[in-house]
Amino acid sequence: MKIRAAVLEEFGRPLEVQEIDLAEPKAGEVLVRLVACGVCHTDLYAASGADPSGYSPTVLGHEGAGVVEKIGEGVASLAPGDHVVTLFSPQCRECAHCLDSRTNLCLAIREQQNQGYLPDGTTRLSRDGEPIRHFMGTSTFAEYTVMPEIALAKIAPEAPLDHACVFACGLSTGIGAALNTAKVEPGSTCVVFGAGLVGLGAVAGCRLSGAWRIICVDPAEQRLELARGQGAHDTIGGGPDVVEQILEMTGGFGADYTFEATGRVDVMRQAVESARMGWGLATVCGVAGKGETLEVVPRFLITGRRVAGSSFGGVKGRDQVPQFVDRYLAGDIDVDPLISHTLSLDEVNRGFDLMHAQDGIRSVISFDS
Repeated sequence: MKIRAAVLEEFGRPLEVQEIDLAEPKAGEVLVRLVACGVCHTDLYAASGADPSGYSPTVLGHEGAGVVEKIGEGVASLAPGDHVVTLFSPQCRECAHCLDSRTNLCLAIREQQNQGYLPDGTTRLSRDGEPIRHFMGTSTFAEYTVMPEIALAKIAPEAPLDHACVFACGLSTGIGAALNTAKVEPGSTCVVFGAGLVGLGAVAGCRLSGAWRIICVDPAEQRLELARGQGAHDTIGGGPDVVEQILEMTGGFGADYTFEATGRVDVMRQAVESARMGWGLATVCGVAGKGETLEVVPRFLITGRRVAGSSFGGVKGRDQVPQFVDRYLAGDIDVDPLISHTLSLDEVNRGFDLMHAQDGIRSVISFDS
């Protein structure tokens, strides 16, 4: 079938919205009609060429939500008409990692997905007979996409898809970092560095965990206001002396849990140094630039602080994303303030411009626009 999609032809150049071909789903695959898709920093990172594992041409986009149109042979968990959220982090429910509660990093299709292919090592996207690779196994900057069954989370049909899409990446990453990776305990003190979508999700996750005090750090007052709306009790503008400020606010001890959601290695270090001596846990959610390293003074670790990384918030997507969406529908998670702009597919590059300008939290492409 012919579809319109935003294609990355060359790193550092604007995406080109054009007509390409999409083949039928094969065994274990699903054809999804996209309704909405968030524009995420990971898409911008890939488009810039900063990602050392990047490739082109490819159709970017991974924060999608839509409706199942057709299923391939052997697909049992989904049917036409089902509402789904796309998962760049699949869940096969069979590999060693899926069967272990300690990680969400499914092994089933990892090698092929990292190279831009579907599980059989080929693509469904093409143009004039030449293959176009799939970005993160999703490629949701398109009217339709074909994805593996194991990379789709079936959600409640009453959830508006232009809000549900943010659970495909940013929001779930932050919430999951608090609930799954850090396992924040009730009554604890938490500090979240960064009030973008991931950071605001972490604030919400700490609140849902019953944290006694949540401090959010970000230089933008507008974002700090949103953090307060998600449950932050105190806010700080950041800067080189932020560790000293946090220590002063916590009786000289630091926080039980800290979360980094900026991708900046200097902030990652602040998150470690702000964690409490004895048991403080710093959870790193942000993606640092190519070649950057995190320097930590060993004394901070010897005295009991720990550091954990969190990919997609440790979320096992097919199981937990529907639960998050249900909590949104129940009023436990406020998504409305996080949707800043609604764009058409033709405006996808404006989404990147808004991100560069730090204008809002999340731009969402509506395919009905």
